[in-house]
Amino acid sequence: MPNQAVPIVVVQDGQLAGRRWPLDKPSITLGRGEECEIVLPDRQVSRRHVRIWRAEDGFYVEDLGSKNGTYVNGIPATGRVKLQDGDEIQVALSVRLLFVGADATLPLTREMIRVSLPGLRLSKTQRRVWVGGKELDPALSLAQYRLLELLYERKGKVVTRDDVIQAVWPDSDESGITEQAIDALMRRLRDRLAEADPDHEYIVTVRGHGFRLEDRV
Repeated sequence: MPNQAVPIVVVQDGQLAGRRWPLDKPSITLGRGEECEIVLPDRQVSRRHVRIWRAEDGFYVEDLGSKNGTYVNGIPATGRVKLQDGDEIQVALSVRLLFVGADATLPLTREMIRVSLPGLRLSKTQRRVWVGGKELDPALSLAQYRLLELLYERKGKVVTRDDVIQAVWPDSDESGITEQAIDALMRRLRDRLAEADPDHEYIVTVRGHGFRLEDRV
């Protein structure tokens, strides 16, 4: 059976970032122990930490009495929890895995895997942002996200202040948006990106022209 027809889990960060496993068995155990089908070499992970299994109506995850718990989308998994495409499984809050359902298209699967890589990644459907494999939390404000999406779509190209106004405040009178408002928004966005990746300047000011996004290679 082709991989794209089988659900997979993808490690989002850490030393296994980008590693993926197909859920092609009735039940798969994840943990630190070598006997597990998916071995997660992290001290916070129990030897047999969690299992994912297939039922008639979909896939479920269940914590196996681990010391540090299992979370689905940040919520503790108590009992069995049904998985939906795009759910994030956190094993002991130290290893994050993305569940990609069998009905996800191959391009979408590849994009989901790419969020684990260095640099900036966006999910436009969910308005989520990853920097260096780490999701920004709390999420960006609507204005900050619109600005980042504009810069991201024109990566490496100059975005003018008029472009910013049209993208961030599409329903506002352009004359009412001051340069100070644009600069303040740009500064807040820069600060959020710097918190996640302080060693790289993502937004460059091109004096007299506008701004440019310089992603990590």
